Amino acid sequence: MSVSAARRYIVRGRVQGVGFRSFVQRIASGLKLHGYTRNLDDGSVEVYAVGPPRQLDEFAGHLWKGPGFADVRTVDQEEASVESVSGFRITW
Repeated sequence: MSVSAARRYIVRGRVQGVGFRSFVQRIASGLKLHGYTRNLDDGSVEVYAVGPPRQLDEFAGHLWKGPGFADVRTVDQEEASVESVSGFRITW
């Protein structure tokens, strides 16, 4: 039985209009995480992910890199309540 945790990330920098959300969805799905990602009005991207803590740690490292055209400046991370979500989706 695996233990699930949840984390919310706010990623800032050049992260909108560069394929960042698709990148996040691909990485999260590969790590078998559940959750969502969406653009925020201030130009940042919010990511909510649920999964084993080890995969969430690995996931955070990928958020710092982003896709090729991104320029990630900060990744704020906080523990979050575990919500019932299935799959990993891009929301609006």
